[in-house]
Amino acid sequence: MSNARTANFSRRGLLATGGALGLGAFLAACGDSDSESSGSDSTASAKASGPWSFKDDRGTTVKLDKAPANIVAFTGVAAALFDYGISVKGVFGPTKTSDGKADVQAGDMDISKLTVLGNAWDQFNVEKYAALAPDVLISTMFDDAGTLWYVPEASKDKIAQLAPSVGISVYDRQLTAPLQRMWELAESLGADMKAAAVADSKKSFEEAATRLRAAAKAKPDIKVMAGSASAELFYVSGTNLSIDLEYFKALGVNFVEPPESAKKVGGGWFESLSWENVDKYKADIIMMDDRSSTIQPADITEATWKQLPAVKAGQIIARSPEPILSYAKCTPLLTGLAEALEKAKKVS
Repeated sequence: MSNARTANFSRRGLLATGGALGLGAFLAACGDSDSESSGSDSTASAKASGPWSFKDDRGTTVKLDKAPANIVAFTGVAAALFDYGISVKGVFGPTKTSDGKADVQAGDMDISKLTVLGNAWDQFNVEKYAALAPDVLISTMFDDAGTLWYVPEASKDKIAQLAPSVGISVYDRQLTAPLQRMWELAESLGADMKAAAVADSKKSFEEAATRLRAAAKAKPDIKVMAGSASAELFYVSGTNLSIDLEYFKALGVNFVEPPESAKKVGGGWFESLSWENVDKYKADIIMMDDRSSTIQPADITEATWKQLPAVKAGQIIARSPEPILSYAKCTPLLTGLAEALEKAKKVS
């Protein structure tokens, strides 16, 4: 990330590009506000009958005459709903990579069938959104002010006039809370939450949590660091505020915790380190931000990185700072960390 771009980051901009959970390269995600639509016939696949209402995490209750058919959602939210059998008309947020493939946040969705309203931060085609005749817009929230994730500040009022919105909080709570809220939202939209696959996914999540708790208890001295990489800086996330790290910590995982004074620039989420100082904290396992806006471990060329004990030991795993909020997608996050702990050697 260039110095020019980092000079005037807003807190919200930092969050979008990875800052909340390990800052990545600013605006590295590809696409533009006129991202092409390759079919937009997807609708909610399972609709509830009669009037529909849902109280979101802002305390706002959205009421409609019937369950919304034309749903527009942040990409990660759409991916979670897809896992429960609910499809959307349009998405906004990281959806496809520069080579046209599905972004990690798109989950199992067929992105060729989605209308992409914007693929990067501050990109949201309002005209295309209006053309979808949206019934509701759904996004997550990374603050306690009710700010809808990836809805641009400059056009939020125009967007709000076109359809009501639902916000699911992913701020300063454990992962299980937003997972439950997404479950409730999907159920309200008509998803069959008693389907075998859905019930099994929740059971698997609970089993994975038990496994992670046991692994953490068995290896209390193994130190885990949550990191994210950009060209100039390495970011170390504290557990406070992040839904995944707060939950993993509650299960007993021993994390590197930057002091609050060091996280002020990162809005309380993370500490920024130069690559020369990447060895500031001792860690046995490093969890690296898997979002497309960040540099992935295999592409880090800094010599100081390569000399880290965890790197030399091959004890690097992926982390999803913006997890897709379905049990099916979150279970691998727990099992991956549990397996890493079970295999980890003390190297720091």
